[in-house]
This record gives sequence, C-alpha cells and structure tokens, in this order.
Amino acid sequence: MSRPEFQAPPEIFYNESEARKYTSSSRITEIQAKLSERALELLALPDDDVPRLLLDIGCGSGLSGETLSENGHQWIGLDISDSMLNVALEREVEGDLLLSDMGQGLGFRDGVIDGAISISAVQWLCNADRSSHNPRLRLKAFFGSLYRCLARGARAVFQVYPESNDQRELILGFAMRAGFAGGVVVDFPHSSKSRKEYLVLTCGAPSLSTAVPSGKEGDEEESCSEDEFSGDEETKTVSMADRQRPRKRQKINKKGKSREWVLKKKEQMRKKGNVVPPDSKYTARKRKSRF
Repeated sequence: MSRPEFQAPPEIFYNESEARKYTSSSRITEIQAKLSERALELLALPDDDVPRLLLDIGCGSGLSGETLSENGHQWIGLDISDSMLNVALEREVEGDLLLSDMGQGLGFRDGVIDGAISISAVQWLCNADRSSHNPRLRLKAFFGSLYRCLARGARAVFQVYPESNDQRELILGFAMRAGFAGGVVVDFPHSSKSRKEYLVLTCGAPSLSTAVPSGKEGDEEESCSEDEFSGDEETKTVSMADRQRPRKRQKINKKGKSREWVLKKKEQMRKKGNVVPPDSKYTARKRKSRF
C-alpha cells in the first residue's frame, strides 16, 4: 500500500471523505492513542500536576490531542487540512485549532510553548508538492520557528516514518542547525510490525540534560501504523546529544566521476525534491574538447 505522502499533498489527500474514514476507524484511533501516549512519555514533562501548553503539529481530527487533554494539558493543534479540522470541531475537542502549513513556519511568540508533539506528520515536509516548495527551506522554516517558540529546556517529540536514511538525516540535520539537541529513539527495533521511530529534541542551553531516552525492546502485536509502512533497512539509532553542528561540506571535484556515481547523486537529489534533468545515454559522458 502506497504511503499517503506519495499519493497527494496532505490538504488534498485528507479531503472530507478521507478525514471521516480516518477518524471513524477504531484501529486508527487505538494506534493514535498509543503513539500519543508514548510521545507524551518521551516529552518528559515535570511531574508537578501543573497543566502545560503544548503544540500538536499535524493534529488532524484531534485524536492525538485527546491524549493531551486526558493528561490534563492545554494544547493548540495545527493542521493543513481544513477537512480534518472540521471533523475535529464536530468532535468538540478541547484544544484550540489552527489551519496552518508547518512548512511556512509557526507564528507563535518566543518561548511561550512548553512542549510539542507530532504523530506521523514531519516527513511530509520532505516532499515538493508544489513548484514553489523546497523541502530544505521548509524544514529550515519549521525547525527554526519551533525552536524560537519553545521555552528553554522544553522538548519536542515527533513520531516519524522516514522513507530512507537520507531522509532521516535530512530531518535531523535541519533540527540540529536550528539549535536543537537530541536524536532518534527507536521502539521495538527488531519487529517489522511494531518498529516506531521518535525524533526527540531538546531546546535550551548546553548545560541542560540532552541525553536521548532509550527505546523499548521486544515485540508487540500491533500493526505498523495508519501509513502501513515498515522499512527493510538495517535498524539504526541516531544520537545527536552533543549539540555539535554539522561540519561544512567540502567541495567535491566532479570531473572524471563514473556514470554510476552521477546517477546515484541525481537520485539523491530527486528524493530531496530537487528538479533534476532526466537520465539519458549522454549522462556523465565526457565532453569532447572544442579545440
């Protein structure tokens, strides 16, 4: 089954029919509740019974927000699909709802948010759904604005389904450039059905604890997710708790590179949403001298 982000932009894919179908599924509701509970656990909020103001990014019809309400927190939900938000309004969820494209940045004042969660949404930023979309610029705008609106020491936890290691590293790289510390927590890494990835980020001064929590072990009798995706790539946990920013890439002299190298680089650029000329028999062929 093809992943939703490969079929259409989120505001089109989650139309009125799909939004109601999604919300009425008991299986989806159960999975969303489990993923949201785990995200809230990884958020590691102080155990002082004080309600926190949280963001639910890509909140959809409010299924994940219900978990936040049940735990006594106030929340603001953002989603790009007005159909999903309409269903959330009909369900009378307790959070405040905003129609918003996270790829254009979050318009909140600095330091006012106590934490953020997102369930299966951030990987959508890696797609170029419009000619004006640049995944790298959208990731930069999202993580930069999120870092500014979070209180120092607050966490953001994103449950994600990256398509590949390249996509995983792309998301992590822009989070680090924005100033976050943290890494990826993998639950049930040896189960193709239950494997879940959470990007756990900390916003604050270097003196704060930025240790990445441990993932859960063992197997669960739970299907993968509403995306029906389980990767075949080798399990890999990425940690970036040392807050060291990525080194500048060295310039590479592409002269004399093989056809295989050029085709590989072009495929990587396509996955990042860049416009790349089609392959042909002339690709990587050495030009004849004009003299």
